[in-house]
Amino acid sequence: VQLQACGGGSVQAGGSLTLSCVASGNIFSRNAMGWHRQAPGKQRELVAAITSHGTTNYADSVKGRFAISRDNAKNTVYLRMNSLKPEDAAVYHCAAGPDYKIEYYNGVYYFDADYWGQGTLVTVSS
Repeated sequence: VQLQACGGGSVQAGGSLTLSCVASGNIFSRNAMGWHRQAPGKQRELVAAITSHGTTNYADSVKGRFAISRDNAKNTVYLRMNSLKPEDAAVYHCAAGPDYKIEYYNGVYYFDADYWGQGTLVTVSS
């Protein structure tokens, strides 16, 4: 199983980007998909996740600005990022795993994914 992410780049604050992640192998439609990010010196955090049934979950920091979606026919998950802020700058990774591995604890979503893609870099200038 391979996850191939793309779409990162450099934008000014307030701008938008859309990340894409294509999954190979026969796993996509029955798995949850998620986007994590990790900035230098910070812990990795789950940004958004979407279950196999289409239920979405977001970190509070991106709620209302980011949107995750999936196209099962294309084995692709997207992350539309609007109103980008400098603090959104990070390496973004897509991930896949069973729905039950999306968990909510103390106000934070976690996704202990089984499969991980390489990162795509997002930089946001102020």
